[in-house]
Amino acid sequence: MMMQERLCQPGEQLSDELLSGNQPIILRGLIKHWPFVKEGEGSATAGLHYLRQFYNHKPVYAMVAPPSVKGRFFYNDALDGFNFSHQQFDLCQMLDTLLTQVGQADVPAYYLGSTSVNQILPGFRQYNDIPQLADKPIVSIWIGNQSRVAAHYDVTDNVACVAMGKRRFTLFPPDQLDNLYIGPLDFTPAGQPASLVDFHHPDFVKFPQFKTALVHAQVAELDAGDAIFIPSMWWHHVEALSNINVLVNYWWRQVPMHMGAPTDALHHAMLAIKDLPPAQRDAWRDLFEHYVFNPKDQAHIPVHAQGILKPIDESQARKLRAMLLNSLNR
Repeated sequence: MMMQERLCQPGEQLSDELLSGNQPIILRGLIKHWPFVKEGEGSATAGLHYLRQFYNHKPVYAMVAPPSVKGRFFYNDALDGFNFSHQQFDLCQMLDTLLTQVGQADVPAYYLGSTSVNQILPGFRQYNDIPQLADKPIVSIWIGNQSRVAAHYDVTDNVACVAMGKRRFTLFPPDQLDNLYIGPLDFTPAGQPASLVDFHHPDFVKFPQFKTALVHAQVAELDAGDAIFIPSMWWHHVEALSNINVLVNYWWRQVPMHMGAPTDALHHAMLAIKDLPPAQRDAWRDLFEHYVFNPKDQAHIPVHAQGILKPIDESQARKLRAMLLNSLNR
């Protein structure tokens, strides 16, 4: 399935409508003007040298996998561990390793993931940033060689910017959950529940409904300077295709900071509702529909007495958290 695509002028303003949408969109050339992108287009050595000038020598942590896994950072065969290890590096040491491996066969896979740009590269964003997203709370950098990250979702909206190398994104809408064969919720390779399907070698006997998911897949290949908007809750499988790849991404939510984390609500619902008798689960489904998913007008209650039924502000958020803490601490 074709993904919507937009040819951007370097540094083009991204509209609020685009950034609050619920469909992915490729943003060709959005960060083509970044000095880092320009240096990397000259050579990988020049691009990584540009990064080094901002590095403050705080230790970084990367996943390292043997050549045999071919860059697929994932579970082990027994699903009781992982096929990679976490290792601490000086970033310059890791960059030197990546450069040394260029052109070599059967090399280990390195993946520095979701690392705060502000924490390790202070000053980088002064010259390489998206102005409309400059105030977003989470801006991360991802560095490595050829890698594959299993399909997963993020609660946040995401603009992912390919700053060096080439990446392939395979996206699925949220309604493909049943067809992606998601692994454990509380034991994950990188923090988010992930599809158990190997996209390079799908086992359609073990995962037959994955064929249906592929019908709904949207695939995009991005070069350095391109970006992609991935809406909240869209599943995305990400492959780094070049010998050295760098991505910078922006995460944010379209609600105030005082709002709770939806994943916490899911975990609490599993604790409190999932194993109830069917009739009781049905009753709670109706309550969730009434108060949460399709909230009904509460005009029969005077406004001053509606309490947490009113739109949630910071004061009511604190009240709800206190109620939850009291109930969980019983």
